[in-house]
Amino acid sequence: MTSQVPTAEERWGKFYRWGPYGLLAFASAVGAGTASFFMTRGEMYAAGVLVAAAFVLQVWWDRARRGLPGRSGRSLPGWLYYAVRTAIAFVLTWLNPLFSLFAVIGYFDANHLLPPRRVRTGLLVTAVTMAGSQSGGLPPASPSAWMLFGVIFALHAALVLIFGTLGEKEAEETRAKAATMAELERTNARLEQALAENAGLHTQLLLQAREAGVDDERRRLAAEIHDTLAQGLTGIITQLQAVTAADDPAVARDHLERAQALARQSLGEARRSVQDLGPGALEHDALHEALKKTVAEWSVRAGIRAEFTATGTVEPLHEEIEATLLRIGQEALANAARHARATRVGVTLSYMDGEVTLDVRDDGRGFDPFALPPRGASGGFGLGGMRARAERLAGTVDIESEPGHGTAISARVPLVRHD
Repeated sequence: MTSQVPTAEERWGKFYRWGPYGLLAFASAVGAGTASFFMTRGEMYAAGVLVAAAFVLQVWWDRARRGLPGRSGRSLPGWLYYAVRTAIAFVLTWLNPLFSLFAVIGYFDANHLLPPRRVRTGLLVTAVTMAGSQSGGLPPASPSAWMLFGVIFALHAALVLIFGTLGEKEAEETRAKAATMAELERTNARLEQALAENAGLHTQLLLQAREAGVDDERRRLAAEIHDTLAQGLTGIITQLQAVTAADDPAVARDHLERAQALARQSLGEARRSVQDLGPGALEHDALHEALKKTVAEWSVRAGIRAEFTATGTVEPLHEEIEATLLRIGQEALANAARHARATRVGVTLSYMDGEVTLDVRDDGRGFDPFALPPRGASGGFGLGGMRARAERLAGTVDIESEPGHGTAISARVPLVRHD
């Protein structure tokens, strides 16, 4: 006797039905346990009424959606349910910031419930609720709290727009690939009448080609997101932590401005990644100039002394060569800031006969290159990502390091001149 494994659509269907109940119950329990810290007695009664209203709304929606055509829920009842639930979650979070545990459901089912033109509006409203909770509650109690709310909301809004764009592009690609596959299947059906003996092999080759294309695009997007969003968010978090620790308003304002600049830069790089464009730093500058600026900006942001040197005859390189070396340099600098605890970093770009070399050296704590954890342990791309980028261009990445004696990373790629 075999059991059927539920599909992803079935699992999401269960989440859409039972997830709001679970989050409402959990948020109610946490809110009740912390009520004395955030709410007056009258606010407690108001929160109780709103929790009951949210439960009744969910029961109504469970019954109403059974009569809807299809399973998308993108109709007036679905739009009305999402709007009322979001309003209730907003007021509950106003009364007690921990009710954002219930409000977060708005991020998950906006695409499922709202018309396409209203999805981003719904997500941005949810972002306001979440930002208010994470900045200490609504309304912000001071100018600094308003500034923190603005920064956190900008971060949420940027993530909503970025991942919304990524989701839309992925959906478009999925539809295009589905249409292509449907056409190919019709063609294969006609070919099978005359070439029955080759039908199995033909189908297998098509499937492998599709999987290879999907995997390559996923790896490209994953690496680009790691090199842009992950590093940018790390810098933003560092600047916001510095704001919390700063006593001088001028210093705090300076850190906030840096965080905003990093958010704008990360958003721009993410958009370029979605459009499969090269790094923004190379849009107007050659590789050596872009690296020089990158090193200088990183030095100021990380508070670590860094020097850049270019040797050999500088030549215009192919766009892919320049983008690969810049990304490797950015990743090496990010690793030096996060892990090395270095006080000094040197970056050298060397133009040699037939190849270009990028060397990044630091005087940090070093590590054992043969005892690295698997990539899944940290979730990053790191050294493996550098090697993968170089290998796509028939290049190599060599790493020399020893605990207590710093690290040297050397990336070598063929010198391919710009057309």
